[in-house]
Amino acid sequence: MAAGSNRTASPDRRRLLTTGAAVLGAAASAQLWLPATARAAETPLPDGLFTLGVASGDPLHDGVVLWTRLAPDPLNGGGMPHRTVPVEWEVAIDSRFSTVVRRGVAQARPEYGHSVHVDVRGLRPGRVHWYRFRAGGQLSRVGRTRTAPLPLGIQSPVRIALASCQNWQHGHFTPYADMYAQDPDVVVFVGDYVYESAPSATAVRRHEGRGEPYTLTQYRNRYAQYRTDPDLQRMHAHAPWVVTFDDHEVDNDFAGEIPQDPGSQPHDAFTARLTAAYQAYYEHMPVRAAQIPNGPHIQMYRRFRFGQLAMLNVLDTRQYRSDQAVSQEGAQEPGRTMLGARQKRWLLDSLHGSGTRWNLIASQIMMAETDLLPGPGKRWYYDAWDGYQAERNALLGELARVRNPVVLSGDRHLTMISDLKRDFADPASRAVGAEFVGTSVSSGGDRDQAAFHAQWDPLKADNPHWKLIDAHCGYHLFDVREDAVDARVRVVDTVLKPHATARTLARLRVTDGKPGVRRV
Repeated sequence: MAAGSNRTASPDRRRLLTTGAAVLGAAASAQLWLPATARAAETPLPDGLFTLGVASGDPLHDGVVLWTRLAPDPLNGGGMPHRTVPVEWEVAIDSRFSTVVRRGVAQARPEYGHSVHVDVRGLRPGRVHWYRFRAGGQLSRVGRTRTAPLPLGIQSPVRIALASCQNWQHGHFTPYADMYAQDPDVVVFVGDYVYESAPSATAVRRHEGRGEPYTLTQYRNRYAQYRTDPDLQRMHAHAPWVVTFDDHEVDNDFAGEIPQDPGSQPHDAFTARLTAAYQAYYEHMPVRAAQIPNGPHIQMYRRFRFGQLAMLNVLDTRQYRSDQAVSQEGAQEPGRTMLGARQKRWLLDSLHGSGTRWNLIASQIMMAETDLLPGPGKRWYYDAWDGYQAERNALLGELARVRNPVVLSGDRHLTMISDLKRDFADPASRAVGAEFVGTSVSSGGDRDQAAFHAQWDPLKADNPHWKLIDAHCGYHLFDVREDAVDARVRVVDTVLKPHATARTLARLRVTDGKPGVRRV
């Protein structure tokens, strides 16, 4: 539950709200998967119910969340009748569904945009499963997912894809075709899944609507547009995702309940916007009932265990933060917080008590320092961890006592890979961890690489902890093993067209017991 919330939800209410609460055994519920003729008496539903595809997410060793949303007219509020619709689902251990291991019926309710979130349990650990949905006699595409490994036992490597920042108007989601081919076990998406910007006449692909979204229907339409992208749909159907949001899912650079432009968005109006944005986010993401919003609050920080190999801590760096500083002095004020007291305690408890070889932190924004001022003195980005110096430095001190911390970030629309230093003010300070700021899927579009390096290369002397900076669109791919994390920066040369050849720009490694990152 989000900090500051006074909601108390009984187990019965949770079972009612989560559309997949009833998980039934295959033998006990075989009658649920009936031929279409057996349901001829039902009121017919529109054709094209599954235009937004299927997805899975938040994998556990024995379960996963399955998602779909019924939306025959996706860019016009969904186009569904205002009634609850039963949606059958099934999970199998083969793509032909000859061995079904779980079946059930979920309820697609109009108050949740006819989205379905099935929290399936009782699955086999560390293996691939296939799933599908059926409603109104119509079948969804088949989805593929994977459960996490057992907490104990032999530790197989885990392949993680890191993605962020996919602006529809800046280009196609071209990198996902290569991500699909690389077959990750899980996709970690650290924010800016949609953008709230108004339609642009000069865009590669124009946003729907007539302006920025403010209402629930407007946010639903924006998410639905993004979900129609074929490469995004295909990747969602291929592997489980662990998601969190940054700012553009609501409003650029918002902080808690403070908008970017408080003079134009009064508090009551902005909390109404938050409520709509969080509701639409939940409706379109494969997350559990714990993530059902409570008005302008949504619980998003959570953790996932991949055997004894890795713990993934997913942060929320938007809802609990102090407003952004406006000066270097303000950024160093000791009372400023990015995480809030409760989330910070939760994170430290997890880092110090995980018992895993690798401690991964999914942070929407960059943790390592970015000094933008050549020569003496410093100038920082105040929206990133640099704007919250005291809390960031205290956290770096804690990371010095944590086994193999690795931070996975986004937001910058750049690849920025760094050592995390105990004290960025001291060039001789030791590394306490590594950070991979993943590049954008499409945000920023195709960059002039020569112009980028002319601007950024002179800053390397003031940022010696940087190991790699680059401006191509793409994603990062990690093979997490007991002895090392091997990373590949996968990039495409263009997102102005839907298909482009991907390549490995660089390979890097974090070695067990040796904080920091090096190129290989």
